[in-house]
Amino acid sequence: MTSICQVIIRLQLAHLHMEFGSKIKELRICSNYSQKELAEKTGLTIRTIQRIENNEVKPSLHSLKLIGEVLKTNLLEDVKTAEAKPYEFNFTVNITNMNQFLIDLKSLVKNHWKTIFLIVLVIWLFSNYTDIKTGIMDAWSGK
Repeated sequence: MTSICQVIIRLQLAHLHMEFGSKIKELRICSNYSQKELAEKTGLTIRTIQRIENNEVKPSLHSLKLIGEVLKTNLLEDVKTAEAKPYEFNFTVNITNMNQFLIDLKSLVKNHWKTIFLIVLVIWLFSNYTDIKTGIMDAWSGK
């Protein structure tokens, strides 16, 4: 093998073993963005970008989508969804940045408002079952 081929293979192997934050950092640098510029374009804080690049946190899907749009790549392809079963619901809250939490909460409500409404309605119906039943029985009997 030529030395150029060996270098290319080593680079590809290094890229495969690179942690996710390092991949984002490499993409950001290749796109000639500073952390501050990326933060401004995505609406995320500089600290959030730093923590993602240093692998201190796992970025939310919303953050990955925003970063991917700015860097013109689909970062969601790298997310391992095969580990979660389709009927599982994994919910982890690690609030380190209240602004990012509120953005993620707003996105969650915006995307799943019908499900949230249905859950609240069912809980309300179960908690007020006796009152509702009494009201229906009273109305039926003409009281």
